Amino acid sequence: MRTAVTTAEERSLVFEGFAYQCRIVPQPAPQTAPLVLLGGSSQNRYSWLGHEKWLAPLCTLITVDLPGYGSADFLPARHGIDFLAAAVRHMLVELGMPRVNLFGGCFGEVVGLRFAQMYPEFVSRIVFCGAAKRLPESYVDAVPRLSRALERGEIAQAADGLVRMFMSNPGAGQVRKHAAVARLLYRQFMSQTPDELRKALEHNTRLTTHGCYEPLPVPDVPSLVFTGEYDTLCTPQMGREVAAAMPSARFTTVKEADHLAPVERRQEVADLIGRFCTDRPIDDLPYCTPVEDPRRVAVPRSRFHDGRP
Repeated sequence: MRTAVTTAEERSLVFEGFAYQCRIVPQPAPQTAPLVLLGGSSQNRYSWLGHEKWLAPLCTLITVDLPGYGSADFLPARHGIDFLAAAVRHMLVELGMPRVNLFGGCFGEVVGLRFAQMYPEFVSRIVFCGAAKRLPESYVDAVPRLSRALERGEIAQAADGLVRMFMSNPGAGQVRKHAAVARLLYRQFMSQTPDELRKALEHNTRLTTHGCYEPLPVPDVPSLVFTGEYDTLCTPQMGREVAAAMPSARFTTVKEADHLAPVERRQEVADLIGRFCTDRPIDDLPYCTPVEDPRRVAVPRSRFHDGRP
């Protein structure tokens, strides 16, 4: 295997008046197209450093703090998911990358799917983790409580609620590093700056105002949707629904993991993404459940809150 490239380039960009930053880890002898990693709302462009040792030998990696997230400018909630998808396109045009492999995790999936729908010509392959076509009920229920706690400065209470929302109940099943990841998530939230907390509040407003899904065409490219087998936020069934709405998507779950599978099983998730993006087999992997084709299984209409097929 090639040695991972360790030198990364930081770029500062401006889209529609909002400054944002991206990080590029180049691979001079790539096996596949550049890989764009769009993480969750609480992640930033450095959240994937631990995955680089397995992914950087395969291709150029791009991570980004989109407007409204990480160290980028604050983005008012009137700017929705279409705006963020357009910012991803702006970044790729500025970087001279006309075609990429696309990964989106949690909120990154929301932005990634909209990007693929709006700008399909940029997408070679799609990988989504922790995906959903509708806002999880637990999120909708928790957002008002979390927002009120943050507005009152009750950071510890909000952090505790965030951990409970993102992580599975300990009785749901065996999850690798469950206690350690819960502590990590709690510490990360407690250490947020006032600017980061303000962005977190605006993120909740953005998502509840604009929603997370539009029934637009999805490019017919090789696609994979996965999540942890014990994901209680964006459940495996919700992931299957997303995969069923895509022309060429397969679905699997990562064993002994929940919504935070990329943290709990970092090497395995990096291996799964790398395999898929380099057209290597993903069937019969010891850390995954059997790969499914959700389009062959009828999803009951009643599963959708909006009644769409």
